[in-house]
Amino acid sequence: MDLVALKASLLAASLVLPTIAAAEDIAAVDGSSTGDIVITAKRLDNARDAILPSLGASKYTFDRAAIVTQPQGQDRSLTSLLLQAPGVVQDSYGQLHVRNEHANVQYRINGVIVPESITGFGQTIDIRLADSISLLTGTLPAQYGYRTSGVINITTQTGAFDNGGDVGFYGGSRGTIEPSASIKGSSGGFNYFASASYLKNDLGIENPTSTRDAIHDRTDQFRGFAYVSQILSETSRLSAFGGAATSRFQIPNNPGQDPAFTVNRVSDFNSSLLNQNQHEYTYYGVLAYQYSADALSVQVAPFARYSRTTFTPDPSNGDIIFNGFSDRSRLSSLAYGVQTDASYKLSDRHTLRGGFFFQNERTRSSVTSLVLSTDGDGNQTSDVPFPVTVPDRKTGQLYGVYLQDEWSITPQLTLNVGARFDAVHAFTTENQLSPRINLVYEPSKGTTFHAGYARDFTPPPQELIGTSTVAIFNGTTKQSEIQTADAVKAEREHYFDAGVVHTVLPGLTVGLDGYYKIKRNLLDEGQFGEAVVLSPFNYERGWAWGIELTTAYKNGPLSLYGNATRGQEKGRKIVSSQFFFAPDELAFIATYPINTDHSQRWTASGGASYAFDDGIGHLTPTADFIYGDGLRADDPAGIVPNGGKLPSYVQVNLGIEQVIDGPGVLKGLSVRFDVINVGDKSYAIRDGSGVGVGAPQFGQRRGFFGGIRKTF
Repeated sequence: MDLVALKASLLAASLVLPTIAAAEDIAAVDGSSTGDIVITAKRLDNARDAILPSLGASKYTFDRAAIVTQPQGQDRSLTSLLLQAPGVVQDSYGQLHVRNEHANVQYRINGVIVPESITGFGQTIDIRLADSISLLTGTLPAQYGYRTSGVINITTQTGAFDNGGDVGFYGGSRGTIEPSASIKGSSGGFNYFASASYLKNDLGIENPTSTRDAIHDRTDQFRGFAYVSQILSETSRLSAFGGAATSRFQIPNNPGQDPAFTVNRVSDFNSSLLNQNQHEYTYYGVLAYQYSADALSVQVAPFARYSRTTFTPDPSNGDIIFNGFSDRSRLSSLAYGVQTDASYKLSDRHTLRGGFFFQNERTRSSVTSLVLSTDGDGNQTSDVPFPVTVPDRKTGQLYGVYLQDEWSITPQLTLNVGARFDAVHAFTTENQLSPRINLVYEPSKGTTFHAGYARDFTPPPQELIGTSTVAIFNGTTKQSEIQTADAVKAEREHYFDAGVVHTVLPGLTVGLDGYYKIKRNLLDEGQFGEAVVLSPFNYERGWAWGIELTTAYKNGPLSLYGNATRGQEKGRKIVSSQFFFAPDELAFIATYPINTDHSQRWTASGGASYAFDDGIGHLTPTADFIYGDGLRADDPAGIVPNGGKLPSYVQVNLGIEQVIDGPGVLKGLSVRFDVINVGDKSYAIRDGSGVGVGAPQFGQRRGFFGGIRKTF
């Protein structure tokens, strides 16, 4: 598996500056040859990437070969793929924690920010659309803001270099059915790419029990993506892309739960028969104009995104019998704005970069809760539920501007200095000037040192902030013990990072990186209601540290890689959304720092592949694994919140693919077989305990899958 591109933004890549080489004598687009158009397209791609370099950050890239040469190949989910990157921790509901932070991950497509959807457990982006996927971490240059724990940049496939497409079918255990198709092509300066897939199975969300199959866990998911671009001249291009994701989930049941309330004279209910459902919809689109000539490169990209999530409780009032209430919720968000980035080569030693970002977001929520009345001691006084509806809406804005200078002090030493100013006006009104500095030293070919400092500003996700109304539920089974509801604030961070990447032997690369973070108003999220939508809150102070070791080896048909991370994050004193927590929990955390619930001490991943030339094509067996030391859980003694941890686990996956390269109708045909969780390891991702943890979830048990694909 070619999981190289393990590097700390190697200097050579960062110093690429788009120019029109005199020797390239590129003809005008109209009437030009296909070769000229391809050269222009490639040069514009390089120019786009050079506007937003990752100088000084740690970068881990999955190229197209790495994406398709792994267990499940391009039928794998984006979340599962990213678990193979260093410092990425697995959690429930498809969540990822990069360097032990909760969420705080930004997604970009072709360098343009895709606004966050209302996170539940749907997968908005399908890896079939990707030509490469990169994860940036560390002290990011000034062009990266808002979500800074990790930046996932997806470079899409296009039709600029070849025509064709594919159609495939994948399926297997737990009723998995996944047909997919893609098409790409070009005509003159116009090129296009489109893909679509449909997924149906009986494991939409992690099983709340350790059994092999979940109860009531069907999902149906559709994802589509389209990209078009037109080369306007040898210096400019207009591109547009967009996608849609619709998902329907049954909420899996946990049998054997004890009823706690009486509803309409019914006080008994089988928890395995609950019928809760959640639907998620996300649509996004981007229009990008790019200009690149001489010393100047500019990209202007307006964007829009609409997202909606609805949750429907059990229609037989089963939720109320167990919890004392049921929530029917509808959350929606419409975001639109513009992102502009530019670079200008001042001299041989200085490259200036700058840009601005604006986003307007309109969020709406409506939660209708069926509750029961209670007395002053919280005892149920009636078995007849009644509704309480809490509507909410908010329009908020994000503003950002940055400027930085890449200074090549010597051929081996580069200093990138800049700053960005960000402001948020929504549920909170705050701003910050954030300096950034990164130093990259390349003493010899194959060795790169980097060190940096970044001041980061992370606004709370507007689409997830719910009502602060608490008193409306007083005298009901949804009354909170805590009546305080301070507003969620933006996180502010001092980030220090240093590392080295060294080519030990031809094909063998080793990297070591260390970081330390000091946080004010540390943002975290938890599941506090019935809907599987997380709600944010702040710790007053937070700290995080970690060390990452990365290795990659490539020698002809053999690819090996391995990553290991040791890290920790702690927070103290919850200062917003306090009504989500119990009084004794708040009191302890106000005095003592605790591990955040998503903090995992050790994380590791690795894999291998070998491509055999078997005469008719190539046969590629592949394997990978993930290791987790266990997320936090309740202290066994019941004293320290998040004072315990779950048992460690290893999950191993195997796959094999036969691709036929020969002539005839079978050319381009591939057949694959995969085994996920080969050892059938039963392990808990969550056990339902810990700060902000709503329910237990277990990892996927062993599954057998197969697929066939025809490329044309």
